[in-house]
Amino acid sequence: MKKLLITLVLVCGFAGAPAHAALRVFACEPEWAALAQELGGDRVSAFSATTAKQDPHHIEARPSLIAKLRQANIAVCTGAELEAGWLPALLRSAANASVQPGTRGYFEASHYVSMLEVPARLDRAEGDIHAAGNPHIQTDPRNIARVAAALAQRLAEIDPAQASHYRARHRDFSARWSVAIQRWEKQAAPLRNAAVVVQHKGFPYLERWLGLRQVAALEPKPGVESTSAHLSSVLAQLQREPARMILRAAYSDDRASNWLSERAGIPAVVLPFTVGGTEQAKDLFGLFDDTVQRLRGTLK
Repeated sequence: MKKLLITLVLVCGFAGAPAHAALRVFACEPEWAALAQELGGDRVSAFSATTAKQDPHHIEARPSLIAKLRQANIAVCTGAELEAGWLPALLRSAANASVQPGTRGYFEASHYVSMLEVPARLDRAEGDIHAAGNPHIQTDPRNIARVAAALAQRLAEIDPAQASHYRARHRDFSARWSVAIQRWEKQAAPLRNAAVVVQHKGFPYLERWLGLRQVAALEPKPGVESTSAHLSSVLAQLQREPARMILRAAYSDDRASNWLSERAGIPAVVLPFTVGGTEQAKDLFGLFDDTVQRLRGTLK
């Protein structure tokens, strides 16, 4: 009877235990947390260190983030120096050997796309420039597709017991994503060659994808706050060369774009920029659904 009771306890214990512990993903930005969840489903637990309402360049290395990184199986970040101001400190403090640069548990999305705006020379007097190029790669869904293929492979390498699961999820995501890209491109076709002003130079990949034409930026240099003199010069430029809209990320301050919008008579369009940036951008598909619809709204 004693042996029978022990057996029943063990059987019940195994039955109640999860078949596979979720792979813990520490994502530096919301888009990569969302992508990891798409590729992993219930086999992945993804956490984002930042939100869409935060500037990903400037984040405090809080103890809560250190604890999350310490427990992670993989860190998924943009790279290209986007997180240079805070991620190295997190990695040192977390002391998790599995997610250090150079290991299979450290993944930089920018390694898998063609980078734009790579500077010919590095000069900090030119503002917040990045040696590897503009890091805001997530605004082009074709880049998301390229990163998805690489990330699915990396997840399979880290968690080989579930490799077939990640590959199957990637095939499904890739098929749905390709159809969605075709839909977005068809919807955005009337925007091709539209002149735009940007608050921060965070949209070159979006501009290339949809054929938008940037004519001015509200920051005199990347990462440098707008000045009255610079805004006045942009306004004078627009009187000679009109633009259709001003683009601003959800996390950006609205004062400069609203000032110019009122005086130039063109709309300031707030784009989600990443997952969670607007109420509609709840996932990766919603991110681009809402982005395209907000851009199309300027056609009315």
